[in-house]
Formats: sequence, structure tokens, C-alpha cells
Amino acid sequence: MNAPIDALEARAVALVREAFAAARAGDAERLDALLAAGVPVGVANERGDTLLMLAAYYGHPDAVARLLARGAEPDRANDRGQVPLAGAAFKGLCAVAEALLDGGASVDGAGPDGRTPLMISAMFDQAEVIELLLARGADRERRDVGGLRAVDLARMVGAPRAAGLLA
Repeated sequence: MNAPIDALEARAVALVREAFAAARAGDAERLDALLAAGVPVGVANERGDTLLMLAAYYGHPDAVARLLARGAEPDRANDRGQVPLAGAAFKGLCAVAEALLDGGASVDGAGPDGRTPLMISAMFDQAEVIELLLARGADRERRDVGGLRAVDLARMVGAPRAAGLLA
């Protein structure tokens, strides 16, 4: 009796792995098909990264929008406390950040260190993302757990464009 269950489990694992690969590749059509076949939209890997986190981090706004439309949680953190918008801010992925914000992501969502996407984009001198986050209401005066604002972090790491935008 275990053989059919084992085969079913193996097929389910294969489908989930395929969904993670599709999220990384930005294959929105394949993601739709896999979700329709029963892969849970909120499934996470061993690091707590969801399909949405991977699609966002790898720069795929269409896949991000489709996952959000299917009920993915825009502010779900991975095991390191990182949210998808923080990943987009780190990498300077403005179209992904916009898709996340349009899908309900919190503009000031912070990890355990208190750093918001604005702070992260400031540290990596991601001017376009900074402008988007400010236009969407990011709090430039918010402080992380160490008491630093986005402008302070930009100055500390030597991010001149960010410091100029936030000053």
C-alpha cells in the first residue's frame, strides 16, 4: 500500500521543484499551470523562500503579479526575516518593486533589524527604487534597531545618489 503513496509523494515533490524553477526563471505560464495542478501558492523551500520571493529576487515582475493575483502573501518573510520587496530594493528591481506594491506589499515592511526597503535601497544606492518607494509613501525618517535612518545608512556606506535623494 505504501508504493502508490510514495509515487504520489514523489510526483508532488517533483511538481514543487518545478514550480521553484519556474519562479526563478520567471516562467509565469508554467507557474499558472503548476498552481492550477495543485502546487500551493505559499509553498516555501528549506530557507523559507516562497515562489513569490524567488520570482521577485530574480527580477520577474509578470510572475510576481500573477503569484500575487493567485493569493501569494506580499509581505511573507523568509527564515532570515527578508521580504520580497526588500530583495527587489537590494537589487534595484524597480518593476518588481512596483508589482509588489501594486499587489499589497507594505512600503515600510521591515525585517528583524528594522531595516525597511527604503533603507536597503539606500545602502545599495538604488536611486530609481528610492524614488518609487518615496512616491508610494515610504517613511524617510523611520529608524532601524540601531537608530539609523535611510539617509544615515546611505552616508555610512558611501552611497552618494541615495544620500542626495534622501537628504
